[in-house]
Amino acid sequence: MAADPQTMNPRHLAPPKRPGLRRLSSQAATAEDIAEDSPLVITPEVHKDNPSNAHETAVAMEMAKRNMGVLSSGTSTPSTPLDTTVTDQYAYAFDIDGVLIRGGNPIPEAVEAMKMLNGENEYGIKVPYIFVTNGGGKTEQERCLQLSKQLELEISPGQFICGHTPMREMAERYGTVLVVGGEGDKCRLVAEGYGFKDVVTPGDIIKDNKHTTPFRKLTDEELAHSRARNFNECEIEAIFVFADSRDWAGDQQIILDLLMSVNGRLGTRSRTFDEGPPIFFSHNDVVWSTSHDYTRLGMGALRASLEAMYKAVTGKDLKTTAFGKPQIGTFQFATRLLQQWRKETHAINSPPETVYFVGDTPESDIRGTNEYNESDSSTNHWYSILVETGVYEKGTTPRFTPKVTVPNVLDAVKHGMKREWDRQLKKTAKLNGAAGIMADLENKIP
Repeated sequence: MAADPQTMNPRHLAPPKRPGLRRLSSQAATAEDIAEDSPLVITPEVHKDNPSNAHETAVAMEMAKRNMGVLSSGTSTPSTPLDTTVTDQYAYAFDIDGVLIRGGNPIPEAVEAMKMLNGENEYGIKVPYIFVTNGGGKTEQERCLQLSKQLELEISPGQFICGHTPMREMAERYGTVLVVGGEGDKCRLVAEGYGFKDVVTPGDIIKDNKHTTPFRKLTDEELAHSRARNFNECEIEAIFVFADSRDWAGDQQIILDLLMSVNGRLGTRSRTFDEGPPIFFSHNDVVWSTSHDYTRLGMGALRASLEAMYKAVTGKDLKTTAFGKPQIGTFQFATRLLQQWRKETHAINSPPETVYFVGDTPESDIRGTNEYNESDSSTNHWYSILVETGVYEKGTTPRFTPKVTVPNVLDAVKHGMKREWDRQLKKTAKLNGAAGIMADLENKIP
């Protein structure tokens, strides 16, 4: 089956060179290499000097994300589109854990799914794609390096939207902030990379006062990562849970101390319990899929636990804010990225008509997709596809209903591409029918 060049098949020309773009091997790149703030693509060693079929989408998304701040309003069209081999009519967005990866290893069909999107298909096209994950605790560059290794795929940080990615927009709002979760001080580094000027961690607080958490003692490594500070002279303005807590008891104790404080000053206690700093979570997944036979507790469970303890201690409800899926803001951000990509590559200042979102968790992936479509802020259509390789258990009724449920991510890609092909055939048939009618009418005119 070959694609109709007037409908599905874009221009088959070599992708343009991008000045300043760095190509790093997923096997050789170091933390210092990926931390440099310049356009970046991570690639398997075999493709370092010979770009793969995934190169064009990876580079274009990297540049689009960097240029999102200059996205123009309205529907004006840039003057000259770039030569591209990728269709602009639809795109894919993927959750990662339980869809592409499980327990640190690629789900078998994931590699084939990526190959199909990158041109190994019967339709003669490539399809753009991004990754929208609630996973956090690492920079987008680190997630890019990790996934490139796992899938042996050419990927750019511009293709990643993590749960905490939208938090970067709050860096100018708050001064001193507490960042919770993740390994060591990685989340501190992520927050500082986002522009937060004064970032503290639970380890810093315990280092200042070891009696803060009676049953937790910092290891030598944790002490090395923790910064000395006098918290009697410090007001913490906001709390950000960037990644899953590695110490629920200690982290919750510190968070509760701050929530019940006066203006975020440790060692104080508010009489009204409404003077503490706000708290933000990068996502609200109660469970997530790992290599274990059953799902494991996630950040949403920590949030529920904190809300229950706060209620038990103060008698008041705790107000919290979550980012990530299923929050509509995450889908808005992803749509803006795809719009910027389409504008730069196809000279069309609107997002692709359809985005196929592939997820494994009905409560976040499917719910978020469906609610975005129903919201007033929706500017295109997101089509939800549920896979059976993660949180969702085959044979059960999901709480939030997807457009379709399929066994795995490869079937999800096949479903969407076949659906788009059929839609184009109908459009073509309709146009040909209208043209035939017009021709008949013209023949009848004397």
